[in-house]
Amino acid sequence: MLKIAAPVWMMIGTTLAGIAVMIVLSVPSLAAHDRQYIPYAALVGFIVAIPIAYVVAGRMRNAFRT
Repeated sequence: MLKIAAPVWMMIGTTLAGIAVMIVLSVPSLAAHDRQYIPYAALVGFIVAIPIAYVVAGRMRNAFRT
């Protein structure tokens, strides 16, 4: 299942990292320190995507087993 989860994680991780960075840039109190929080936001996005990618990969594998 790792063969499916890795590409799914790359796509979902990139999307969630981008969303997290946009949140940091759009919240005024965080935007004042944006250079400090942007790497952390991107890292959190990639880490949060790991279990999501695993679940999505499992569902994809089950959907194509027919």
